[in-house]
Amino acid sequence: MHHFTRASARNLLPSRGMLILTDIRKSYGSKVILNDVSFNVDAGEYVAIMGESGSGKSTLLNLIAGLDTPDSGTVEIDGNNLAALDDDVRSKVRASTIGFVFQAFHLLPHLNVLHNVALPLAIAGANLSDRDDKARAMLNSFGLAGRETSLPRELSGGEMQRAAIARALIHEPKLVLADEPTGNLDSRNAESVLSLLRQQIKDRGASGILVTHSLAAAQTADRIVVLKDGKF
Repeated sequence: MHHFTRASARNLLPSRGMLILTDIRKSYGSKVILNDVSFNVDAGEYVAIMGESGSGKSTLLNLIAGLDTPDSGTVEIDGNNLAALDDDVRSKVRASTIGFVFQAFHLLPHLNVLHNVALPLAIAGANLSDRDDKARAMLNSFGLAGRETSLPRELSGGEMQRAAIARALIHEPKLVLADEPTGNLDSRNAESVLSLLRQQIKDRGASGILVTHSLAAAQTADRIVVLKDGKF
């Protein structure tokens, strides 16, 4: 396993696993995508996963998110073995425990910014007043005060990604998964978004996984691991 760390203490594998992958194997047909992958992310740790296209990063992220299941091995998030849960319970764990940030933002085009950010709370059944109040507070802390009624198409790329991060964090997830979150941004906006993402994850005591091709982006994490040919 390749490790790059911000501090020498991070050379030690985490002991309190928010995320624990054990001997993960995943194939599609005869093609092995992940080959006996084991990997821990500590509570409060922010880890970057790097790798070339086709190295298995997307497959790994889907397994962590509970969107797919491994052929063998276990994915454990906050003490829950995802494979041992039925689909409904797995979906509830995913909705309550994980926040997602995507390269393409995935804001709903017909909803204004306030309602996009509040969406996870709406799905969770929070009342309208509470979720709107919390979404307004999130937008203010993300530098988007005054953009509540704007539609996504009226925002810049950097503003859209800040809104997407606010949406990913509004339900206070314990694990944040960011998939190439700066892939559609210029360098100035990318630097700002990466700084914000790290700060917000750390301020909330969450764990985070950043999947990226960019070494500069990866270096904002506590630790970097490199996936190559389905292995760390």
